[in-house]
Amino acid sequence: MKVDVRSITERSMMNQTTVTYFIILGFSAFTDVCLPIFFLFLFVYLAILTGNGAVVCVVRSDPALHSPMYFFLCNLSILEIVYSSVTLPKILANLLSKDKKISFQGCAIQLFLFIALGATECFLLAVMAFDRFTAICRPLYYSLVMSAQNCCRLSAFSWLSGALLSMEQTFFIFSLPFCGPNVIDHFFCDIPPVLKLACSETFLNEISIFIVGMIVLFMPFLLTLGSYTQIISTVLKMTSVDNRNKAYSTCVSHLTSVTLFYGTASFMYFRPRSLYSLEIDRFLALFYSAVTPMLNPLIYTLRNQEVKLSFVRGLRHLQILCNK
Repeated sequence: MKVDVRSITERSMMNQTTVTYFIILGFSAFTDVCLPIFFLFLFVYLAILTGNGAVVCVVRSDPALHSPMYFFLCNLSILEIVYSSVTLPKILANLLSKDKKISFQGCAIQLFLFIALGATECFLLAVMAFDRFTAICRPLYYSLVMSAQNCCRLSAFSWLSGALLSMEQTFFIFSLPFCGPNVIDHFFCDIPPVLKLACSETFLNEISIFIVGMIVLFMPFLLTLGSYTQIISTVLKMTSVDNRNKAYSTCVSHLTSVTLFYGTASFMYFRPRSLYSLEIDRFLALFYSAVTPMLNPLIYTLRNQEVKLSFVRGLRHLQILCNK
């Protein structure tokens, strides 16, 4: 059974001059398979909470992992938990409920958090690349540059910058008049589907989004690219095979995460209008808001011997406690 989107839109426009709530269609067109989709997203959400929560617990509990690299990994895992919690619980609720409404303020808060956490992830990934650059290319200065105080500053900068940039964008978008329709043909409140519902010209908003996108995506990406250009050059000059393999193992996981996140986000917000597709938008939004947070714990642990050994030590300690 499929829902007539046009009829929903027409009903939402009747007797409506100012939008006080939005209707998120989500999977309304696939009501026959809502239950299987619900369990799929529930599994993904639980995997995100479990995987990233385990990384945080291991890093916090093992003194061997109390280093800048794992400090930032811990930050990233916490961010992924919050990032997915902004959208997935609402998606799960909508799959089981006939009421697809979200208040105007609720939509603004969801969009603010979504942009803020996405921007913070961009900055954190760039900081993690800088950390690897300093460790591999400037090892003599590593303890000075990446001191505990500087790590906290870099982390705070990432979180605060994301929040400030998101605040500006969210205010700029929701200061536009919304007089109907109020149907968001998406899974959550994201920039393109919300802007599409505005009752006024959005050209300035699109320019602002492009400028902020350049700051959030391309500047950190260029920093990451520059860092890894230097890293690869340094690694190729290493004579020790063990040192070379260790450098590669700590960098490949981060590069994989960077490629997944930057690739999907850049294509989402910077592709030409000729390539715009609602179906592609939906897929990409789900990918970087659900799939990437689920994969990151695996990406960072499967090739990292220190984290795997820490997991083993933790499991042995838990087994000893259970046997007592």
